[in-house]
Amino acid sequence: MPELPEVEVVRAGLEPAVTGALVTSVDVLDERALTRHAGDGAAFELALAGRRIAGAARRGKFLWLPLADGGEALVGHLGMSGQMLLRHPASPAERHERVRISIEHPAHGELAVVFADQRTFGSLAIDTLLPTPDGAAGGWGTDAAVAPSQVAHIARDPLDAAFDDGRLRALLRRKESAIKRVLLDQTVLSGVGNIYADEALWAARIHPETSARALSTRAVNRLLAEIRAVLLKALAEGGTSFDAQYVNVNGQAGYFAHSLNAYGRAGAPCPRCGRPITRERFMNRSSHFCLGCQPKR
Repeated sequence: MPELPEVEVVRAGLEPAVTGALVTSVDVLDERALTRHAGDGAAFELALAGRRIAGAARRGKFLWLPLADGGEALVGHLGMSGQMLLRHPASPAERHERVRISIEHPAHGELAVVFADQRTFGSLAIDTLLPTPDGAAGGWGTDAAVAPSQVAHIARDPLDAAFDDGRLRALLRRKESAIKRVLLDQTVLSGVGNIYADEALWAARIHPETSARALSTRAVNRLLAEIRAVLLKALAEGGTSFDAQYVNVNGQAGYFAHSLNAYGRAGAPCPRCGRPITRERFMNRSSHFCLGCQPKR
């Protein structure tokens, strides 16, 4: 599943192309892409066509395009394999194309924003914008203190200027659960999935099954610093692509997979101590860690 770096790469790619653009037409080819929308394909097309896009914002793994006439936004979640692609308006349909949004930009002219999704777990929706409880900007890419209602339950991510380190430390002190399970809870902090949880825990030398409340303040601070470091490095390298399912708006893959130290490297030597990386089943997925550098305490 695309995590924070992948979704931010998509948001940043969309921003200059859609900000100020007028939606000239909308074609819903598969209504399975509208599972989060309150209405059918025809209602979605009618609600979006003729409106102007004000920007592109993101919190965690959600992105949204605020609509200039106020109060609503086009919300996107990429799910497992969703893609938001910028294409020439006359380009042929993409494989697994679900929705095509035709736009006209004052500087860039006519473009098509294509939502493609092989596994159909992603979605688009028109949603209401709500004030943020803390009065801070809704997320990356916007100064407005609003966020879509579908994003209201999602915690801020560690790269958000309004992220509260003290709140995270207080939450962890109350959590008996394994620290990796807590990191994947998007109501605690958002944007961190299986890949970046494994990488940050490896960097911080913390076993994924360590109880969250057992971590010292120093360990939590170290972990948070490593989460931010790995997210920023992945973002700089365009995200992590293991196959053709995650690509940026131009269809290009990210290359952070070449920088992974733990995730997906079962049996390979740990880059730090040389001991083989261990893989264990975890919540219908896998955890990757080094028993030498990350002993279970």
